[in-house]
Amino acid sequence: MKRTINKAAVLGSGIMGSRIACHLANVGVQVLLLDIVPGELNDQEQAKGLTREDPRVRNRIVTESFNTAVRSKPAPLYHQDNADLVTLGNFDDDMKRVADCDWIIEVVVENLEIKQKVFDQVEEYRKAGTLITSNTSGIPIHLMLEGRSDDFQQHFCGTHFFNPPRYLKLLEIIPTEKTKPEVVDFFMDYGEKYLGKTTVLCKDTPAFIANRVGIYGIMKVIKTMEELDLTIDEVDKLTGPVIGRPKSATFRTSDVVGLDTMIKVSNNLHKSLEHDESREVFKLPELVQKLEEKNWLGDKTRQGFYKKTKDENGKTIILTLDPGSMEYKPRAKARFKTLEGTKNIENVKDRFRVLLAGEDKAGAFYRHSFFGLFQYVSHRIPEIADELYRIDDAICAGFGWEVGAFETWDQVGIKSVLPEMEEMGYKPSQWVYDMLDAGHESFYQVTNGQVKYYDLASKSHVAKPGTDDLIVLDYMRAGSVVWGNKESSIFDLGDGVLNVEFHSKMNTMGAGVVEGINQAISLAEKEFRGLVIGNQGANFSAGANLGLLFMYAIEQEYEEIDLMIRQFQNTVARARFSNIPVVVAPHGLTLGGGCELTMHADVVQAAAETYIGLVEVGAGVIPGGGGTKELTMRVSDRMQSGDVEYNALQNTFMNIATAKVATSAEEAMDMEILRPQDLISINKDRQLADAKRTVIALAEAGYTKPTPRSDIKVQGRGGMALFLAGINGMKMGGYISDHDAKIASKLAYIMCGGDLSYPTEVSEQYLLDLEREAFLSLMGEKKTLERIQSILTTGKPLRN
Repeated sequence: MKRTINKAAVLGSGIMGSRIACHLANVGVQVLLLDIVPGELNDQEQAKGLTREDPRVRNRIVTESFNTAVRSKPAPLYHQDNADLVTLGNFDDDMKRVADCDWIIEVVVENLEIKQKVFDQVEEYRKAGTLITSNTSGIPIHLMLEGRSDDFQQHFCGTHFFNPPRYLKLLEIIPTEKTKPEVVDFFMDYGEKYLGKTTVLCKDTPAFIANRVGIYGIMKVIKTMEELDLTIDEVDKLTGPVIGRPKSATFRTSDVVGLDTMIKVSNNLHKSLEHDESREVFKLPELVQKLEEKNWLGDKTRQGFYKKTKDENGKTIILTLDPGSMEYKPRAKARFKTLEGTKNIENVKDRFRVLLAGEDKAGAFYRHSFFGLFQYVSHRIPEIADELYRIDDAICAGFGWEVGAFETWDQVGIKSVLPEMEEMGYKPSQWVYDMLDAGHESFYQVTNGQVKYYDLASKSHVAKPGTDDLIVLDYMRAGSVVWGNKESSIFDLGDGVLNVEFHSKMNTMGAGVVEGINQAISLAEKEFRGLVIGNQGANFSAGANLGLLFMYAIEQEYEEIDLMIRQFQNTVARARFSNIPVVVAPHGLTLGGGCELTMHADVVQAAAETYIGLVEVGAGVIPGGGGTKELTMRVSDRMQSGDVEYNALQNTFMNIATAKVATSAEEAMDMEILRPQDLISINKDRQLADAKRTVIALAEAGYTKPTPRSDIKVQGRGGMALFLAGINGMKMGGYISDHDAKIASKLAYIMCGGDLSYPTEVSEQYLLDLEREAFLSLMGEKKTLERIQSILTTGKPLRN
């Protein structure tokens, strides 16, 4: 049976329900969001003379919950207009409308009796064959089948989203013995292709996979901290980006999620896991018990492991809990010799051996936490998953780890750490020894660009399912790189398509990246059908190499700066005017020069989660790599004449002048950074494969390179006068500094075409020359250098 999800019903509008509804709306699904009818009128309703029969009263809970979600940060919607796809209602009046839905997902409170009552109502109206799932995180899926019809049972499973659903990639699929295989297959495919998720098939075991392993990891970290007498600040330093984990590390993450959630899951696991060899790890540590007693549960109670407060000057500061005294103290910088040894190791995977070999407290901490993790996941096969990659996929997608547990073990050498693991009491499961005895010394292998995992059933390495149609550059590095330098590599993706990847620090646009782009275009024009410009780092590009620009400016090497700008302008222009189709694939942070390169693609294949914008004003300059020109041209193409044209130009001017960054690819469409012909990949894992297909489609359609434009309408002095009046008013009102006003004036000068007497049509090169002149003049300003220095030293622009 071919299935499509056009309409979905989300039952329960709490934090998870409302945000799941938002994410379904993000991908174009019409959503019916329902919740209970309030038991009584509130004070405001009584004052208005409303009754319980009024729809405003009956839908109060769902309306307030959804509105709270829409206003929340980070935004659950790609675009505010997506909220229009969500219809609100209540269980009593609107449950009958689930008959029109293709998928019904229950997201009510974690109480089996309440869930059963909701399912009783659903059974009254649900059409046979309609998919029905639960988002439960802790109730066994099979217990929900009691009293349900055969058709309900056959089309029922768990679909466990992680919060926030838009941003965390994991979607656990938990079938029962009654679930039809085709239902499982559908959700595994739909979640991955249409919702952008990493779908992981789980067994119906306590906490499924990610929370089972993740909560173990958190509890093990806390117990190890207590044993080694480490501080909270020290542990968060040890368990953050240095090992490929989120910046929030262990304790900040716990505060954000809520200690009550962690406590509930841990208590349930300790109670239910009678045969788990590490069961005692889930017993709440004394520190966590004290926090529970004091109701210090994290952000929701304004204090947990950390506490936000204000100093005597009213400035917000963050204090850290001292577990000994249970008092909050100023945060202390953590320093370890072991960490010093990893400072020059860029690749996270290459750090693990150094960290485990440390001779200080940090080394001891890593040995206990990693060895305990290795032991734990080995014993979970086949209890919670038959295939080891599912555990790695779940923990990475659910908790934001860059490297999974088995993959980490591979990196440090399975066999080499076994003696020390045994000595410290972390003996793994017997199947690991059997695997090694059979001559298999790693959990994963990469062969001809394909990843394989060790399969316990066949006792051999087999291809990881679902990866055949993906492009993973790391797996292709051994045999597909046709050219490279320190900052970029060119890959042959097959089928006549090249890909140029950046791997400079933060993927900044330095000389090596510019050389790589030009080399890739040259190679493609000679022997290939087209080019993808994309990488699989955390972010596409943070923009220009500010450190190099700063050095040249300090030494007053303005000719070098001029050469840099010309080379970059020529490079992005070459991407547009080459003989082959060029598709740029931005994702994550795509700032400054990264945004400018993106705007010069024939087609952009953007990840849905692309945060893109021209942010150069924050560094005291204007976009000088074609960004100002490009947006001016796009406004010119869209508008006709008169006041509307000035308004459109002003909106674009403000986006640049305020360094506005789109918070999604959809929002970038509104800002005209992306165009109607540009494409969006919901799942970032598929982005490069999507981009390759786009290149092939352009080539097969008979690609013809465009010609440089000379018909860009600019407003001249009339437009400048309006802009300068606004800029002066902002300065006089104290809203912007003198330097801000100078930058804004130069930006307006470019966008209006310079010193022209009346509206005129100009060329792309004319505007590029104005850009370059403005950029150079601003690089000679002391205030600009102060801003760049602030960014380089603190990561934040100085407001001067």
